Amino acid sequence: MDSETPSSQRSPAPLLVQQTKPRKIVTLIHKETTIPGVVGEKLIEMGYELDIRAPIYGDVLPQRFDEYAAALVFGGPMSVNDDEPYLHKEAAWVRQVLEAELPYLGICLGAQLLAKVLGAKVGPHTNALEEIGYYPIYAAAEGKALFPEVLRAYQWHKEGFELPKGAVLLAQGQDFPNQAFRWGERAFGLQFHPEMTASMVEFWTEQGADLLGAPNAQTRCEQIAGHQKYSQDVSRWLETFLNNWLASGN
Repeated sequence: MDSETPSSQRSPAPLLVQQTKPRKIVTLIHKETTIPGVVGEKLIEMGYELDIRAPIYGDVLPQRFDEYAAALVFGGPMSVNDDEPYLHKEAAWVRQVLEAELPYLGICLGAQLLAKVLGAKVGPHTNALEEIGYYPIYAAAEGKALFPEVLRAYQWHKEGFELPKGAVLLAQGQDFPNQAFRWGERAFGLQFHPEMTASMVEFWTEQGADLLGAPNAQTRCEQIAGHQKYSQDVSRWLETFLNNWLASGN
């Protein structure tokens, strides 16, 4: 007699529940007019959702990171050295992000915040130079897998950062030598602005017209022409960079 249970009487095989990876990226901004630009566009195309928070306007920062794939911190007109309660909260929160080993990307102020949290000095250029416009950055020895030999990228800053202890320099510049770095395997800081769209360049140069007379700053026309000439190169680089950054969390 066949001892095998007839197929019609068998219990169905248990379904294997596949845990989906988080697709939200907690995103910090510092001005009401801040938009994620090309960075946001590419992340959304990659299937991510941006959870935008503005601590400067009272938004609460998440204290648990289970539902997040990464943390992204954009720039702003303030200094990380300002004695402001929201900046102190952001610094403490960045420490939490690093401790949780959540992929982190800081852009301009976000990179300076990361550097300061890691114990590095952030401050103005010794010759009071500023970078406003498109300037070349160069791949450092350890950054050649992530950066081309030369990339002309958009800048708007008067402060720079020292390289934090234990960090890896990925890209460097002439007047502000530290342009990109990695700390650990998942935290990255970019001094420049890869998120710029043509409308953002026009808006920034219109709203910040009074700052364009700073030493080393480019004129509005130069910046618009620079965007037309170099933005596609930055966009192609950015797509590869974001994929590498987010892969670090897997």
